[in-house]
Amino acid sequence: MRRSNTIPSGTVHSFTIESRILKDNPLDDPFVRELCVYTPAGYRSGQAPLLVDLPGFNTSGLDHVARKSIGENVPERLDRLVSEGLMAPCVVVFADCMTALGGNQYINSNGTGRYADYLIQEVVPFVEARFGCGGQGRRGVFGKSSGGFGALWHAMHYPDFWSAASCNSGDMGFDIVYKPGIYAALGELERFDYSAKRFLTHFRNANKVTPQERSCRMHLALAATYDPDPEAYANIRLPCDLRTGRFDPQRWESWLRHDPLHTVETHAQALGSLKALWIDCGARDQYFLHLGARQLSGELARLGIRHVYEEFDDEHLDVDYRMDRFLPYLAGALA
Repeated sequence: MRRSNTIPSGTVHSFTIESRILKDNPLDDPFVRELCVYTPAGYRSGQAPLLVDLPGFNTSGLDHVARKSIGENVPERLDRLVSEGLMAPCVVVFADCMTALGGNQYINSNGTGRYADYLIQEVVPFVEARFGCGGQGRRGVFGKSSGGFGALWHAMHYPDFWSAASCNSGDMGFDIVYKPGIYAALGELERFDYSAKRFLTHFRNANKVTPQERSCRMHLALAATYDPDPEAYANIRLPCDLRTGRFDPQRWESWLRHDPLHTVETHAQALGSLKALWIDCGARDQYFLHLGARQLSGELARLGIRHVYEEFDDEHLDVDYRMDRFLPYLAGALA
């Protein structure tokens, strides 16, 4: 809900786009997608930078424009920040990157689809052409959790496209954050004779799923994303023995090649070229993502890469209020 009805309202525009890139994707997910775009009150073409929102797992950009009974949705938050003079006006993109496995890491994967290409080659050009925003040196990406990983990954791999990035409670330090979840997923899979197909069939048909089942599905999605097995159901193969939990070093290495902690030095030049790089995490994050964030900030400092790092007294969930901190930072750097 809006905090005040006197705040000038921006506009959320809705489109349907047919993606050439997502056609024939490995999971047979829809290639016709809804896209929402926020423009600030009084917006005129050519005036604003562009920001792209990458939500966490189990959500899509469309969820961020839906009305909330408690607190602001993202467009309402943007209206307030702009009207109070705390943030430069920006056009903000909310894309639908949902997959049949429940979420996205926003990279190109042979197991889930070419979602990095979808964003860079189709979504952003569509928005920039229609609204006269963004362009070289005026594009930023932000996200939380899986979306935070995605924002950081994009900043590392596409420095000629993005000029600012914010990673909020983002996936990193895979040995710390993912291994406990994988072990827990094995316990869920055991009920289905370790069959991903049987488990996912149950998940889709259940009247109610548990938090443990949601976590299991997420880790199956991560396996399909980071280390897809084309011979397995939905390209899913966990990087360990399903009965004993013993990790396969070669398959785990395929996951680690995506870990920001393992790739930061390789992509130091790309990160150093950003106009703004923001990293934050709750100091009580229940997935221990703050430990990886601390390590990453230390590596960035060692490499001489300018960035902002903040920890705050909270955990992983319900931390959208942090947008009040990093959105003005990104917009100011790009304006």
